[in-house]
Amino acid sequence: MYGDTLDEAIQEGASCHGLQFNLEAIKELQRLLSFTDEQIGRITHAWILLSIDVTADDSEATFKGRYLTYRAFWEAVLRAFEN
Repeated sequence: MYGDTLDEAIQEGASCHGLQFNLEAIKELQRLLSFTDEQIGRITHAWILLSIDVTADDSEATFKGRYLTYRAFWEAVLRAFEN
């Protein structure tokens, strides 16, 4: 996914896949959002460290600005896939 901002990357991710992928992503995102905020935070940190950059410093893995929490970020991702 590409973009100058998280919003652009989210929209790119949702628009570059087919319907089946999007439906599966929606299901998984809804499942993720059923967890507590603490669990969402732990899962997100694991994904950031393992999936994006194995050498990433998790102290810098924050969503400051528009996404004040990991839940807010994942809710935005869900909305993009739903739309």
